[in-house]
Amino acid sequence: MNVLRNLFGPKSKYDNSIPYTYEARILVVEEGSEIWNSYFSATICGLIEYLNENNIKPEDVQLFEIYQKQEFPINTEFCLTPDGQWLFRPDICRSFRKHYKGHIEEGKCAFKDRDRKGCGP
Repeated sequence: MNVLRNLFGPKSKYDNSIPYTYEARILVVEEGSEIWNSYFSATICGLIEYLNENNIKPEDVQLFEIYQKQEFPINTEFCLTPDGQWLFRPDICRSFRKHYKGHIEEGKCAFKDRDRKGCGP
């Protein structure tokens, strides 16, 4: 089974009802031009952890859920504590339960087969 997973990736990546990956975009202005740095992770919790490890503040970020053929902005408030700090597991999971109804429940997560590493820019 590990051979198949290594070849095809996590099974959840083929579930079209949940995002394929997550992206954080940060605007960088260089000599009058707008340039965006992008950070990625296969899970929202992994992306938030990576942003925090790299000292990227919530107010500097635009978050997106990326599906196979489209992308949607994520309301950053899903990812924040009441005082505006990043939310981490398991609190971020609880925050996203309504957003991904049926995929994140107590003791069950459709994203558990994915690597939580982040990367970028």
